[in-house]
Amino acid sequence: MRVAVSGGAGFLGSHICEALLDRGDEVICLDDWSTSSPANVAHLLGRPGLSVVEADVSEGVPVDERVDVVAHFASPASPPDYHRRPLETLAVGSRGTENMLRLAHRDNARFVLASTSEIYGDPLVHPQTEDYWGNVNPIGPRSVYDEAKRFAEATTMAYGRTLGVRVGILRIFNTYGPRMRAHDGRVVSSFITQALNGDPLTCYGDGTQTRSFCYVDDLVRGIVAMLDSSETGPVNLGNPNEFTIAELAETVLRITGSRSAVEYHPLPADDPARRRPVITRAVEALGWEPKIQLEEGVRRTVEWFASRPEELEAAAAALVGGQLDGAVITSQLP
Repeated sequence: MRVAVSGGAGFLGSHICEALLDRGDEVICLDDWSTSSPANVAHLLGRPGLSVVEADVSEGVPVDERVDVVAHFASPASPPDYHRRPLETLAVGSRGTENMLRLAHRDNARFVLASTSEIYGDPLVHPQTEDYWGNVNPIGPRSVYDEAKRFAEATTMAYGRTLGVRVGILRIFNTYGPRMRAHDGRVVSSFITQALNGDPLTCYGDGTQTRSFCYVDDLVRGIVAMLDSSETGPVNLGNPNEFTIAELAETVLRITGSRSAVEYHPLPADDPARRRPVITRAVEALGWEPKIQLEEGVRRTVEWFASRPEELEAAAAALVGGQLDGAVITSQLP
């Protein structure tokens, strides 16, 4: 197949491109480099079947070749990024989604949207099934991401119903692993960076809020299965094992051997108290479930960060300089 992947040089997107190339697909990697890195795809350059196109899909999708699958993964995703680029986040969820849908419609291609567990907001139903409509503050600081994804889902379903585009929606829960940025403000990367640097781990809230952490290799298997399927969804993709933020901190400290303290700070606005996916639909429709447990996944991620001391140093400098919005550091997004 020939697959167009927007956000293809991002954390998730680069892993998707690599998995598709590994099985022999052709890949068009679209990225505007605003929140991604050329380093994520540098090891893929020169491989048969890969083309990298610099493009902001909110402005247009410069793909002339016929494609079989369109995977829309472009969006700022970490809290500092979408707070820094609120209008761009809304644009890629709206205009960007429609532009990628138009490409799929043009070529009668399969379209898969990377949506998010943020659809559920601070959920009043636990754990979360796909038929739960969510509890989202539409005007709060997180709304630029939450509502962009909700609008993207609505647009995707409208193209499916009205124009017959073969659409699918994935709701991705907390994902972590190699190629996360050390300074991206997500709790796994932040805790690991702080532990390796010997800095205090910043925990927002009392540490009892929960997340379900899925290692990137597991998640990518589910994404590829969705690309290959005819499932419309939405389908939750995430690890149903639930951990408190305090338990994550303990795990990171144990694996790194760090003696860093854990500092507790006020919980940010609209931060969800609990998150855990029900993955029955993914199991039945895609034959997918995660295999890598938190201990092993964190160990692999620690090894990856430890091999990049320059990134750790830059992240420490950014934290000291106040360049990250620490008040949203525990907001876990794909």
